Amino acid sequence: MTFAYSSIRTRLEDGVLSATLDAGPLNLLGVDLVRDLVCLADMLHTDPGDVRVVVVDSASPDYFSAHVDLSEVPQYTAEAAKAGGPGDASLGMFLHRLARVPVITIAKVRGRARGGGNELALACDMIFASRENAVFGQFESGTGALPGAGGTQHLARRLGRTRAIEAIAGADDFDADLAERYGWINRSLPDSELDSFVERLAKRIAGFPPEGVKAAKRTINDLTLAEHAHIRSDAATFQSLIALPETRERLDYLADRGLQSVGEIERDLGTAVAEFRR
Repeated sequence: MTFAYSSIRTRLEDGVLSATLDAGPLNLLGVDLVRDLVCLADMLHTDPGDVRVVVVDSASPDYFSAHVDLSEVPQYTAEAAKAGGPGDASLGMFLHRLARVPVITIAKVRGRARGGGNELALACDMIFASRENAVFGQFESGTGALPGAGGTQHLARRLGRTRAIEAIAGADDFDADLAERYGWINRSLPDSELDSFVERLAKRIAGFPPEGVKAAKRTINDLTLAEHAHIRSDAATFQSLIALPETRERLDYLADRGLQSVGEIERDLGTAVAEFRR
């Protein structure tokens, strides 16, 4: 059984749906990928059928998802808005809805997951990452903005106050081992073991009675996920900050040096945001 998406490759086996992001080498969260993620979440909420667990990974070995497509913010926001009601027109509110789908979701991360890409991973129920090449980061503060799609809420809850400030205000990259130690992700695993570990766990959960799994997730979500109002507030703050002249200046500086293209800037974005020169 497969599902028709233009930027997500899917395969269903033994109750586990593999959803492989395939939106170019950077897997930017732009119009097509957000549209497909909205469709996927709608299906999981309304008619998941035999799907018990979803494993989200990437077709790119270097990027789980680099970040949002900064050239398409109004366009991808319009796509995200289709997942919610009035007042919910933001990527953050969509990812908040994704976090509440009635199946288990697992992010299997190889390569870089920064900005909105990291927030997509954080919206999943669990994150497992390649020790050799996974990188996590919320770089927004380095440009004058803040994580606006749930990153602030998730990291404050997972890392605690002081480490969340380090991660968000510091805007640096975290390798998988440090991310595990901080509580950002579930586990850092040798790359050679990542696929088999996630497959075993996903099939194990998919084999349990679904109502008990759903109840466990729903109860834990109610205890730990942010309130809708907090997500809305972060989204509004993000939208206002990216319109500021200083933020635009820093984003333009990074764009001139190769932001959103395969190269040194995207590979080492945590370093690049601290090297701004007028």
